[in-house]
Amino acid sequence: VDTALCQQCSENLLAELNRTLPQIPEESVLLLTTRNRPDGRLKSTKLLQKHAHIQEFSLIPPWKTEQLVQRVKSCSREIGVKLTPKATELLAQSVGNQTRQLFNELEKLQIYAGDAAKPLDESTVATLVVSNTQNSLQLAAAIRQGDGAKALELVADLINKNEPALRIVATLIGQFRTWLWVKLMVSEGEKDQKVIATAAEVGNPKRIYFLSKEVSSLHLEQLISTLGVLLELEVQLKKGAEPLATLQTKVIELCTLMKKSLPPTT
Repeated sequence: VDTALCQQCSENLLAELNRTLPQIPEESVLLLTTRNRPDGRLKSTKLLQKHAHIQEFSLIPPWKTEQLVQRVKSCSREIGVKLTPKATELLAQSVGNQTRQLFNELEKLQIYAGDAAKPLDESTVATLVVSNTQNSLQLAAAIRQGDGAKALELVADLINKNEPALRIVATLIGQFRTWLWVKLMVSEGEKDQKVIATAAEVGNPKRIYFLSKEVSSLHLEQLISTLGVLLELEVQLKKGAEPLATLQTKVIELCTLMKKSLPPTT
């Protein structure tokens, strides 16, 4: 049951909880879920902490691709589905940080695999898994490439899929901040991938090679300016601006910025 007990609770309901919770048999399970962090100041939250086990399931940020892949590996082991490395990466890309969809897709793959000992490959996952490929990371890539038409198409698709505008912006900020750190460290002559990965908060140092390739044609000034535009976008959305139109305007601005020819960084 999705509940607001940990955000607000009337005195009557609190009294009922005080009466009911101690009476629930130990062999029974009452599952309460909430999308918001429990307010520890409330009496209802303190009561639940006394009688229940509270566990937080935070969404992995979409740009933390290594963590998404690790979660797919962990969940596939839990369910008993064997995947090749490329199939694992594709599944992580397809479902993003949607845990419920991940388990649904893994259960589907488990039924398909049956008792087969051979790991499922990339082509099988591509055929069977419902892909959310129109995601915010693809939007970030389209902006980086200055592909305005593709970026606008992705914005429209994300909004049509009810992806919150502020979540889209958070992903873009996270991805462009990573690119900025990689570009900055490389520009300063740093060659140690582990050092760059630590600065950019990238879990797998091997990804630095690919990230540096992605920003090799960009200038440091472009990436710095991009974060400024994204922060402006975040402020406008928080002030109540219309999501689709605001995103479209700023995405065009970002793509134009990416296509500008700037003098080499000295």
